[in-house]
Order: sequence, then C-alpha cells, then structure tokens
Amino acid sequence: MRRAAQWGLCVILASLALPGIPTARGDDPAEPKVVFVVEAKVDEFVDRIEALGTTKANESVDVTSNITEKVVEIRFDDGQTVVAGDVLVVLDAAEEQADLQSAEAVLAEKRLAFQRAQELESRKFAATAHLDERRAALRQAEADIAMIRSRIADRIIRAPFGGVVGLRDVSVGALIEPGDRITTLDDTSIVKLDFSIPSTYLAALKRGLPIVARSVSFPGRLFKGSIKSIGSRIDPVTRSVIARATLSNADGALRPGLLMTVELLKNARKTVVVPESALVSRGRKHLVYVVDESDGNVVVRREVKIGARRPGEVEILSGLNAGETVIVQGSFRVRPGDTVIIGSRDDMSAHGGSKSAGTPGS
Repeated sequence: MRRAAQWGLCVILASLALPGIPTARGDDPAEPKVVFVVEAKVDEFVDRIEALGTTKANESVDVTSNITEKVVEIRFDDGQTVVAGDVLVVLDAAEEQADLQSAEAVLAEKRLAFQRAQELESRKFAATAHLDERRAALRQAEADIAMIRSRIADRIIRAPFGGVVGLRDVSVGALIEPGDRITTLDDTSIVKLDFSIPSTYLAALKRGLPIVARSVSFPGRLFKGSIKSIGSRIDPVTRSVIARATLSNADGALRPGLLMTVELLKNARKTVVVPESALVSRGRKHLVYVVDESDGNVVVRREVKIGARRPGEVEILSGLNAGETVIVQGSFRVRPGDTVIIGSRDDMSAHGGSKSAGTPGS
C-alpha cells in the first residue's frame, strides 16, 4: 500500500512538470496578454488657477433725492428696464412753478426797461451808466429764472444711466428727505466679478487673461470673460490681490452679489497628452508602458515627467512622444519585453478627456 501511494504521488508530480499543461497558478506566462491601448496625442493645454468671486453691477446707484419734498408721481415699476434720462419720480413743485411765473413777469419787465434804455442811449438822451444798470437788472432776472428752473429740475428725479430698477421704497404722498432711498438702479448688461488671488500668482496676472466662471445657481453653465483690472495693493494679512474680470450678461441671468467659482486660464500651449489610466506611479516616479508595434508589439517601460492634469487626462512633459501607443488597461499584467495582443485601440475621449483647463501635476 505504501509503495502504491508513493508511485501515485510521483505520477502527479511528473504530470505537473510536463510542458504545455496549465498549473494551478493561472495562465502560461509565455502566452501574450491582451491589453487596451491609446495613441498619445498633441492637444491644447492651459494651467488653471481657481478662486471665489462676487459679482457686481457694471454701474450701480441708490436713487435718492437731494431735497425734502412730497412725492406726487411715481413713473416706474419694480424690476423695470429704463434708459438714461427716464423720469422715475416727480416731487411737488407747485411753489417753484409759482415763483417761476413771477420771475418770468419780472424778466419781461426788465427786458423792456433795457430795450428803452438802449434806445435812449443810442439817441444820446440817456447816459451809458443808465444803460449798464438796466443790463445788469436784466441779467439778474435771467439768473433768477435759471435758479428757479434748477429747483424745479431737482424735483424731477431721472435715471442717471440705463439699467434695471429694483424694488420701490416710497409711495405717492410720502415726504422724502435727502438720502432717503427711493429705489436702486443697476446696469447689469456687463457684470464685474471681483475675486482674490494669492500673490504667488501675481506674475501670471495680466489684463485680458481669459477666465471661466460657474455658479451653483446655473448648473452646467459656463460664463466666459477676461480680467479687466488688477488691484494696486496686496493684502498684508491674506497676501492676496484683488482682480476684476468682466462677464457678458446679455440675458440678465447674473445678478449683483452672486458667489461664483472662477478659473483663470493661463499659459496656453500645445503638449503631449495621455489618459490618466495610462500612468503608473511608483513612489515619486511616473511610468507608462509603451507598445512598440514596429517590433512585434513588445512592451517598453518609460519613465515620464508629468505636468498639469485635467479630468481624465495628464500632460506629459518628457519621456513620451506624440503618436506612440501606450497601454491604458492591462499594464499591471505585463512586464518590459513581453509581447502583447492589442485587444482594443481606444479614443482619448473614452477616458474622460476634455478641453478644460489643467491643474498642476504631482
């Protein structure tokens, strides 16, 4: 019995050692592995700086009165769009209108007196000094008319610029005083976006630099603009500088005071790009596995230097050329020198690639 058992064990061990018979450890190491690949391409890449900003109207004012008077007429509705010069509120001007009529009568009398004095002086029947007195009286009457008309104009409150009025804060019959807010007026055809940027990026900031802004109020929508101006001072506490961008707002979607996420797009360039799935990290090293199709699909391992990242893609600064075939699936199953079978040649877009801005790599 013992000899039979020993003979059986020898048969089993011999069978395991025979070539071509699969072992319990899996596939034959010599059998080519199936991998999925993609071709490295040259694409446009930009660096991205993120910040938070707040929108402001291009022009904004609180509509107030500079006199104390009673409201007799309101000529706007809440949220109405107005143009420069439109009448918003009319204040009581009955007293000023009466003063104007009186002053106009005085002006007519002073004008006649000046004309008589002018005629007498031309005939040498009156002294020149008498004519000068009449001329001065006439000018005084004209100045009185201009002053009264100015007082009447103060009682007609107009829009200083075109825009959208806010909520009405007064009613007809109310007595308003200087500084009392009647309504607000905002020009939102163009929106200013103020945001803070760390001073470490100061060298990258310049007028005209493109930006992309987003708001949770408008999911999926991008608002594009550019930097218009940069603050002249750096905050000594936060070590940041204020930058101001402008955004087109033709449809009026954006309102002043809206919180937005800002992305500055700088250093636009053409560079080699591969999917992030092609990258294998070993400590601080970054590797890719290249399939040399000219040499029978032999795997070559390359150490690469990476730059910025964006969703699904990474920039390759060195170690890989455009057009080379890299493994995106199956790289952990192969070793340098292995021969592989290309199971699928994917497109870059299948790995989450996009034209969005990049972020600094690691």
